[in-house]
Amino acid sequence: MSEALTIVIVGGVAGGASAATRARRMNEQAEIILFEKDEHVSFANCGLPYYLGGEIAERDKLVVATPEFLTRRFRLDVRTRQEVQSINRQNKTVTVRNHAKGETYEQRYDKLILSPGASPITPPIDGVKGRNVFTLRNLADTDRIFEAIHEVSPKKAVVVGSGFIGLEMVEQLAERGYSLALVELLPQVLPLLDPEMARPIEDALRAHHVELYLGDGLSRILLDDQGAARAVELTSGKTVEAGLVILGIGVRPNIQLAQAAEIAIGPSGGLGANEFMQTNDPDIYAVGDAAEYTYGPTGKPQRIALAGPANRSGRLVGEHAATGQAAPMAPVFGTSIVRVFDQTAALTGLTTKLAERLKTPHRSVTVIANHHAGYYPGAEPITLKLLYDPDSGRVLGAQAIGREGVDKRIDVLATAMAFNATVRDLTGLDLAYAPPFGSAKDIVHIAGFVACNQRDGNEDLLEAGADLSEKQVVDVRTPAEVKKAPLAGAPHAVNIPLDELRSRLEELDPAAATVVSCGVGMRGHAAARILRQHGFGDVKNLSGGATMRNRAIRE
Repeated sequence: MSEALTIVIVGGVAGGASAATRARRMNEQAEIILFEKDEHVSFANCGLPYYLGGEIAERDKLVVATPEFLTRRFRLDVRTRQEVQSINRQNKTVTVRNHAKGETYEQRYDKLILSPGASPITPPIDGVKGRNVFTLRNLADTDRIFEAIHEVSPKKAVVVGSGFIGLEMVEQLAERGYSLALVELLPQVLPLLDPEMARPIEDALRAHHVELYLGDGLSRILLDDQGAARAVELTSGKTVEAGLVILGIGVRPNIQLAQAAEIAIGPSGGLGANEFMQTNDPDIYAVGDAAEYTYGPTGKPQRIALAGPANRSGRLVGEHAATGQAAPMAPVFGTSIVRVFDQTAALTGLTTKLAERLKTPHRSVTVIANHHAGYYPGAEPITLKLLYDPDSGRVLGAQAIGREGVDKRIDVLATAMAFNATVRDLTGLDLAYAPPFGSAKDIVHIAGFVACNQRDGNEDLLEAGADLSEKQVVDVRTPAEVKKAPLAGAPHAVNIPLDELRSRLEELDPAAATVVSCGVGMRGHAAARILRQHGFGDVKNLSGGATMRNRAIRE
């Protein structure tokens, strides 16, 4: 690389700032110019809701690195409030608008790194520009919301969208004493999850007095005489009072700059890139929320707007731009997590919904087990759903929900997936065990055991929400358990406790298609093995037992 190498970076925060600092560490002679159209070049996006709710007390904690720090430590030329407006690939220049001075100028580059991020989706509806209607993307947004939180009356908020940002804002506004309504166009909260896996989040929201409007969209925002939102009107015609409206509908990648320069757009709508994050112009790179990565479960390009991939891609792009070489970008699995009051939900890789949309062959198992030894005080159940390839057994994805230990299990599975682990590999993982931390047979092991039983033909599983009307259903829980939580959608189920099953086989028809169910699936497995070895030909265990059934089917 020439000592006169000039690296220009468009956009800061996770991708751009990581690229800039890595480029400097790898090339002391390069000129590195970082353009950021806003005031703040490096801040903690993911911490913004927690500052608004008061869990992060000091605003300064959100600023990861100031322009002064980046200049002092890394000798970067950081230019805030300067926006790159166009790219001339033939001349290798960018046109920059200096908003502070009202001037426009040209800047030459040898390597150009695009980290333009994404913008919140704002629906084109009446009232969306009300002065107490907000999206949350940067520190300026945060400051406006912070001021409004402490001023608006009544303390009633409507949050539109139940993705990560929406759910975090609901939780944090509740901490500020707000009464909350959550509006979601789809019929479930946290649409990234499979519906039955999201039910505990829905229950937690209702337990904390959040009004849920599911399967209902935002039609318009009603403003008062001062131009402030006073209520929202839904597509159902319902009106919900609001002193504050937060739009968490999603984000759209900022690709206009690249499109105008004829940078190729990939199949998922982000900037297409190779394993080194180079676009169709090898001197131009793409990182962050606007870029596409290789999606681990399918091997195909996918836009994944998360901080982890943005940081990792920024680091390798900075090195490649500065030296001409770097390790390739590892596949991304979309590993993510959210806390909603006392519940935590996390996922990595494919869900059933996504696998079906992508037409990816898959099978799944759902297991429920404590996060540490049950005899040790404080054990909390985790629900884990695992997807795998029917032919190879390769793990394709996982979802988990519970109060404790969810992050550990999803991180273990995300790591296993990065190394192309199969469900049989999961059964042999050597995980740390002591009663306060886990179980000798961890829930990750149990998921592997169940999947292997399924693959090996030792057990047939039936999805929790399946139609049972034409099946012989055997509920092997105790009568007290059945009375407390009857099996949804199966009023004809026969209750034979597992310990009585062998002595009561004559009550059942061995020629009938049979489904066994218990509380979470473990006793159901034992019952299915008993029946199959006593001449019952078609026996399936209800995946996740009555617990998952009663989440999948709400009567």
